[in-house]
Amino acid sequence: MTNPQLALASPPPTLAKYSTSIPFLRRPRFLTGRFAGDVGFDPLGFASSMEQLVYYREAEVKHARIAMLALKRMHRRQYFAGSQNLQNLKGTAAAGWPLSELFDRQITQQLDTYFNLNLSPVLDSTDRVPSLLNGGLDAISPLWWGFCLGLTAAIDLKGVQNTRYLDAGDDSIGGEYFPGNYGFDPFNLYPPDEEGQQRMQLAEIKHGRLSMLAVTGFAFQEYVSGLGVVDETPIFFRPLALGGLN
Repeated sequence: MTNPQLALASPPPTLAKYSTSIPFLRRPRFLTGRFAGDVGFDPLGFASSMEQLVYYREAEVKHARIAMLALKRMHRRQYFAGSQNLQNLKGTAAAGWPLSELFDRQITQQLDTYFNLNLSPVLDSTDRVPSLLNGGLDAISPLWWGFCLGLTAAIDLKGVQNTRYLDAGDDSIGGEYFPGNYGFDPFNLYPPDEEGQQRMQLAEIKHGRLSMLAVTGFAFQEYVSGLGVVDETPIFFRPLALGGLN
């Protein structure tokens, strides 16, 4: 008799024998097309089991979402002025890259003007955002770092807990849980039909992978050139500086 576990782990007959991404390599055993964006790419064999595949997929989705946020949201550090007997409470808002380099100084100036706050931009003299390679991370409040670590740890533990209940023998992606599914959809954007859900998952992972490559490129580009990415390649970013923020 056929071992049911081996049968579940083997690719279905409808799947290609060779990898879609690298046609001269065989499709990895556990990359069965179960998750969106699976093109059989695992040349180093990281996904050595179905459990490992699920954990790696969970990590990929998390990093992809963070990278997409980093490309779109604006980085702010705020100083809320208190009395002379109290130290200034320092905090930050969500991190981002190009938008922060475009608008950080202008927004800081306008907030100072209208609200008389003691704000200070976090960009350096060459319009680079704080990063591991650029430096400047010490300018961010420890309170914010603590909040970020606590939030990410809670999300990570939730993901680990969810994957433990994921049935490795169930090959249907329309199940109650799949990596990255936290039931968070306040605007009801997730389609109700299976085809729409698969399309949404594929779009998210493709945009996320591209964003991870872009953020990595930003980091090394600014480190090597010593210039902010919006200043070195303004054709891609300056059209965003519209209205009163010019």
